[in-house]
Amino acid sequence: MSGQEAAAAASPTEVFRAARDVLLRHRTDWAAAVREFRWPNFEHFNWALDWFDTLAEPAEQGRPRTALRIVGPGGPETDRLLTFRELATRSSQVANWLRSVGVRRDDPVLVMLGNRQEVWEMLLAAVKLGAVVVPTYTTATPAELQDRLTRGAIGYVVTEAELTGRFHGLEGSWVGVRVGAGDASSAGWLPYEETERASGTFVPDGPTGADDVVFRYFTSGTTSKPKMVEHTHTSYPVGHLSGMYWNGVRPGDIHLNVSSPGWAKHAWSSFFVPWNAEATVVALEGSRSTAEDVLDVLRTRGVTTFCAPPTVWRAMAVVGLGERPALLRETMAAGEPLEPGLIRQVKEAWGLDLRDGYGQTETTGQIGNPPGRVVVPGSMGVPLPGCPVVLIDPETGEPVPDGEPGEICLDLRHRPVGLMRGYADDERRTDKAFAGGYYHSGDLAVRTEEGGITYLSRTDDMFKSFDHRISPRELEQALLEHPMVADAAVVAVPDPVGLWVPKAYVVAAPGHRTESADARELLEHARSVLPAEKWVWLLEFVATLPRTASGKIRRTELKGRTEDQATGVEYRLEDVC
Repeated sequence: MSGQEAAAAASPTEVFRAARDVLLRHRTDWAAAVREFRWPNFEHFNWALDWFDTLAEPAEQGRPRTALRIVGPGGPETDRLLTFRELATRSSQVANWLRSVGVRRDDPVLVMLGNRQEVWEMLLAAVKLGAVVVPTYTTATPAELQDRLTRGAIGYVVTEAELTGRFHGLEGSWVGVRVGAGDASSAGWLPYEETERASGTFVPDGPTGADDVVFRYFTSGTTSKPKMVEHTHTSYPVGHLSGMYWNGVRPGDIHLNVSSPGWAKHAWSSFFVPWNAEATVVALEGSRSTAEDVLDVLRTRGVTTFCAPPTVWRAMAVVGLGERPALLRETMAAGEPLEPGLIRQVKEAWGLDLRDGYGQTETTGQIGNPPGRVVVPGSMGVPLPGCPVVLIDPETGEPVPDGEPGEICLDLRHRPVGLMRGYADDERRTDKAFAGGYYHSGDLAVRTEEGGITYLSRTDDMFKSFDHRISPRELEQALLEHPMVADAAVVAVPDPVGLWVPKAYVVAAPGHRTESADARELLEHARSVLPAEKWVWLLEFVATLPRTASGKIRRTELKGRTEDQATGVEYRLEDVC
């Protein structure tokens, strides 16, 4: 039998495992991984059936393997542990019950649950059924929910009993399923506990098309109305092999990711990435995810690989990192750019490289610092295996030379599996995103001669001041180097001469004041480390910065505060320096 015939005869599970094992084999050899990895190609693929359920068999030692550990309110003895076999059975029960109440292939199901067992059961069940999951965070407002119900054409809603009241009066023809004991506000909602009476053996109604839609994500809307991003049964499940490689997760690992369900990063690192690697997922409830909680879990649950937004890392640094958790091997940050100061703090305290990475709701991991490569502070890393990243001049559409800013794009001639299918019901936006033979990320970066890529800003965050192009992120990093600064954001504000000038919103570190002398010190610091054309002109101290759950700054809110003058004391460079 020829190699091509053997590949054609292989099952989807075997094809997926073979591609994954290339990345595991070259876990610390990026060049070899890039050279040898090829995305698997499927006509039909159902990740929950073809991959996850196959992990339900006991390990060679005869002991069931733990798939999920949900941290309890006390010590480790209060945690909820579920094996791959238990989750495979429970998700089949849920899938059978959902089918019994009317859920069919391609039906949109809005899932609004916290980090509780049911969120993993629901996601697995929906994948098995071929339903389209619309993940939604538990803090969504009624207006946001109405937008999702309407534009997402939602047929079913699954949420916690105490959140059902938020749907009261919302328009749409949908069936509600409540998780937990209901009250008057959840009258008419189907009880999720009925799933326990369903069969634990699931038989699909037919093969799952590899390009069928399985997720419909609403973006965070930091600069515009949220977009609906559609991912398929391969683009997310299979596409997250790139994230597995960047995280350095391997079979038997215990992986902690700090993220809330409803955001794409939860599917990244609390679902597909660790389970693609046959690792255990550790999850914290949102109410128990303070910096102290995270540090405790790292030390008491045997965590080997850990990913969190820079906001969480900053909070941990403020309370004190302490000694390195005994089993921790890999540390990552994602969701927003990572400043060099945090990398240095983690290296000094734990002797580990805090490794940055980059991706979007529209894609899986594209760029990262994988294990085995020297981390350059400030650099997001290099293109991950299978990701044809190029930097394109937004004005000419041509690749830029090293050292020049360009938009992060993916070459569609070598389209990576982890790229979205498109924006649902928005052909114009989809065409714009895929114009000129590239996927356009909307993010600007610069590449060094060595191939490392450094994030600059969103293309619509860049602005001209006195005819110089300014990246807010560069100014923010300069401010974050000062010990007085816990957090910072820079936006453009109108200027009668320069058109726009930079204004900084600063969160002071604990123990520091927020008076005129402090503003002067920070503005002078910025002048000392930045060229004159990039000086910060205005500064305002704030208690917190508006951020998405994934850590991205909501610059539109800050710009709005400037426009309607709903601000506090504003210090001007010319007045205090």
